[in-house]
Amino acid sequence: MDKLERMMTGALWDEFCDVLKSAGQTILRPEVPSDPLDRAEGYRYLTRILRLALESQVENAEAKTPRLGLGCRPDIKLGCDDPDPHYLTAPLDSAYDYRIRGRLGSVPYLSLGAYFGGMGSPRSGCSGSLEGGQLRLEDEDRFEIVLSAREQPGNWIALDEAVRPHQLVVRQTFSRRDEETLAELSLERIGGDAAAPALDPVVFHDRLLSAAAYVRSNTALFADWASAFQAHPNEARPLDVMGAQGDPNLFYLQGYWELGADQALLLEFRPPVCDYWNFQLNNYWLESLEHRDHRIDLNHAAARPESDGRVRIVVAHRDPAHPNWIETAGHARGTMGLRIVKGKERPQVEQRVVAFDAIPRFTGTR
Repeated sequence: MDKLERMMTGALWDEFCDVLKSAGQTILRPEVPSDPLDRAEGYRYLTRILRLALESQVENAEAKTPRLGLGCRPDIKLGCDDPDPHYLTAPLDSAYDYRIRGRLGSVPYLSLGAYFGGMGSPRSGCSGSLEGGQLRLEDEDRFEIVLSAREQPGNWIALDEAVRPHQLVVRQTFSRRDEETLAELSLERIGGDAAAPALDPVVFHDRLLSAAAYVRSNTALFADWASAFQAHPNEARPLDVMGAQGDPNLFYLQGYWELGADQALLLEFRPPVCDYWNFQLNNYWLESLEHRDHRIDLNHAAARPESDGRVRIVVAHRDPAHPNWIETAGHARGTMGLRIVKGKERPQVEQRVVAFDAIPRFTGTR
């Protein structure tokens, strides 16, 4: 049965639904916590990834006429998503050349990367990237970037000509969200038609199955991460995240946490000279906890150092009267991540669980 016939008979839709159904088995793995909250969040996670998959693999998948679309956001989360960045994505193809036109905002960190292979693929990575500080600027902080397989003068992001599909990922990371503005960005294919082609039924066949595969592979990928983290509870360890489209300028520590009602997790380190750092709590599925209503993360601009310059982060179920308190937002367990952007060194992070009543007193200036 060819692809057109599979669509006409409904076999395509049946396969799409079957793949989604198989993805649901990940939520029932034996190592996954069986708490009703963790289970409900697992199934909600599937619906969120499906929404993201349909947007990226079906609705905004045409590399001939790419459009910048929202990636992770407060209601769609994936892979230890950072609450501070504004994520944008777009499809690319190394057979074409592209141009980004933009104007810098006041957001302190801007990065743009071209990724290939997809999350969890055997061959995946970043073919080229630029950050805001590397851009050659024109008047009024305007800039142009060319993305192509062939090297170009000026601002250039390489595409891997050995791999056709790519994805552009743009991160604009706030330090103080209420005080900073985003860059203005537009994307176009050089020499391309302005109008998107009509929907090709055969292409749609493949894109719909790609969306289902995206849900299944990403659910399994991050469930594998969480399972591995469980072997070292309450300890964040270095992790290579390039296979999951991580920013090449970042150093990550990620892990699993679990606390009793009267326990607290302390993380203490001396922040290195860097462009940005943040610590955050996630649920078991590596989704950041609800940061619109709870303080589940802390960055370099908000953290208060102790009198000796070290930062102590306190994770606890209730307020310990410490300025660096991170809320668990009703969760007994989950995952966590510390990321550092362009750090001059990798800090030693002391991590320990203490009784709530034994949390050290804050010694710095409030």
